[in-house]
Amino acid sequence: MFDAVVVGGSFAGLSAGLQLARASRSVLIIDDGHPRNRTSPAAHGVPGWDGVAPAEILARFRSDLRAYPTVSFMEDHAEEISGKIDDFIVTTGRKVLVNARRILLAHGIRDILPDLPGLVDAWGRTVLHCPYCHGYEVKDRPLAVLATGAMAAHQAHMLRADWSHDVTLLVNGVDGFEVRALETAGIKIEHRAPLRLTGDGDLTVRFQGGPDSVFAAIFTAPRVALNGTPTERLGVGVLDGPMGPFVRTGPMQQTDVPGVFAAGDLSTPMWNVNFAVGDGARAGAGCHQSLLFPNFIPTLEKEAA
Repeated sequence: MFDAVVVGGSFAGLSAGLQLARASRSVLIIDDGHPRNRTSPAAHGVPGWDGVAPAEILARFRSDLRAYPTVSFMEDHAEEISGKIDDFIVTTGRKVLVNARRILLAHGIRDILPDLPGLVDAWGRTVLHCPYCHGYEVKDRPLAVLATGAMAAHQAHMLRADWSHDVTLLVNGVDGFEVRALETAGIKIEHRAPLRLTGDGDLTVRFQGGPDSVFAAIFTAPRVALNGTPTERLGVGVLDGPMGPFVRTGPMQQTDVPGVFAAGDLSTPMWNVNFAVGDGARAGAGCHQSLLFPNFIPTLEKEAA
């Protein structure tokens, strides 16, 4: 029986595990080695690690945790979680059964990328989601925003304001944009349908009806999903964010399922390494205190259906 099983061993999960480890609690971190930002060559805006590859930062985090004798790692994924507080059973993809008093969900979310040939190959390198994370490296160069919904206008205005004077919104068949406001802000509007992205450096966008356009980077806001995850199977309450669902949590990252905490990208509509580390630390501390004082951190009430 572990004091806590952490489902997901990226930035949030490792940060949570560290808090529990420093309280000498037994922790198992289950992770399949596929962090969400694995395709990014560098993480930016992370104090002390600005510009360092995410894989390198995570390797250092794991090394830190291995110094604590109460921490164990399992290279696998959580398939099912059943039971209740103080008596959870985690079934892994390899059909290993693990008992835990608490569950800490940090497995992230699934990106639903736009269906555009060439986009997956460039995702995390020249097709990006976050100006704060990646905008500085392409500033003052031609940039585009590939629309997936209303967030595209928000991204375009941000990029035009502080990162580049040459920003184009690729409408991509999405309706409802305030075209006049965008054009007044100096944002170009491209109504032609993009057909394909090519290029190892700058991206060339091939359009229906030509000619092509070249951009230093394309920003987009993918839809996200939690379906098929341990979070969904546990019935943890979620809220609707601008790009999809995220887990509803309290001040110490507690959920509406007793004994279950959540941290990282799955528990916020804003995705950033710093946020994940902070959420993880808070969730780890909350999880520890719930082990000591069962009534100190109240479980969230279920929202009315």
